[in-house]
Amino acid sequence: MRLTPKVKEILSWYEGENPGVKGNMARLLMHGRMGGSGKLVILPVDQGYEHGPARSFATNPDAYDPRYLFELALDAELSAYAAPLGALEAGSDTFAGELPLILKVNSANSLHSGIGDQAITAGVKDALRLGCVGIGFTMYPGSEANYGMMEELRELTSEAKSHGLCVVTWSYPRGGHVTDETAFDIVAYAAHMAALMGSNIIKVKPPSAKLDLAAAKKVYEEQGVDGSTLTRRIEHIMQVCFAGRRLVVFSGGEAIDTSSFLQTVREIRDGGGSGSIVGRNAFRRPKAEAMELLDQICKIYLNQV
Repeated sequence: MRLTPKVKEILSWYEGENPGVKGNMARLLMHGRMGGSGKLVILPVDQGYEHGPARSFATNPDAYDPRYLFELALDAELSAYAAPLGALEAGSDTFAGELPLILKVNSANSLHSGIGDQAITAGVKDALRLGCVGIGFTMYPGSEANYGMMEELRELTSEAKSHGLCVVTWSYPRGGHVTDETAFDIVAYAAHMAALMGSNIIKVKPPSAKLDLAAAKKVYEEQGVDGSTLTRRIEHIMQVCFAGRRLVVFSGGEAIDTSSFLQTVREIRDGGGSGSIVGRNAFRRPKAEAMELLDQICKIYLNQV
C-alpha cells in the first residue's frame, strides 16, 4: 500500500510516535472511500451503554445485531468502526482484516446519577486480541472525576502506544465551571486538552457561537477570535489543536433532519475539520437511508458535492 502525499504529511505531524502507531494511523487514513484524502468518516456505536438498547436501536431493530453494524461500516466504505468490547467480539472474527476497528475502553450509563465519570470496560490487550488499530477513551473536562480520568487516559495511552495502537479521545466537557458543553470556548478548551494528553485523534462536538467562561470570553472578544459561523469556529478548533497538526473529528450528536446535518458537515469541511464520527444519525435509520446519508457525507468531504 503506497501512502498518498497527504497521508504522509499527516503522519509527519506525529513526531513522537513509533512506526507501529503511525502504521495503524495509516491503515485508518488509507481505508475506504476516504482513503488517502486525509479525512475520516467513522461509525461509532457505544450508545447501548450510554442510552440503553431501545433508545439506541428500536427505530432500526437490525442494529441490535452487532454484525449489522460491521456490515454497515463496510458497505458504506467508512474509515473505521468504533464500539465497546462485547460488540466488537460479536463480529471481529467474521470480519477480521476487512475493517479498521477502534475499541472503546471506557463507558458510562444513564442509570447512574452520580458525578460525570466512566468505568474502564476493556483494555489494550483486548484491542490487540481483536486486531484493532487503536483504542477510544472518553474524558470529561470539568467533571469532579476529571483528574482521575486524565490519569487513566495517560496510563492507557502509554500502554497502547507501546504496542503500536493509536489513541482516539472523546473530549466532552461537563460539570465544574461548564454551563454549556458546546460553547465555542469550552469545545476549544476540551480539544486542546486532548491534544496535550497525547491523543492521536480528537473527537469533540461542533461548537455553538456561545462563549461560556467569563475569563475566556474577554480574551476571545479582545483578540477578535471569529466565531460568527460554524466554519469559523471549526477553524479555531483546528487551530488550538497544535495549529491544525492533529486530526480532529466532530460528532454527529442527536439525530436531526438530513439537510441540517449535511449542512453541518459542509461547514466542518470548510473549516478544515478532519472528518465526522457519525453514530445515531446513521445506525438509527433503515439501512438504505443510512447508506444514502453516509454516501452524502463522504461526497462532501471528498469535495464531490
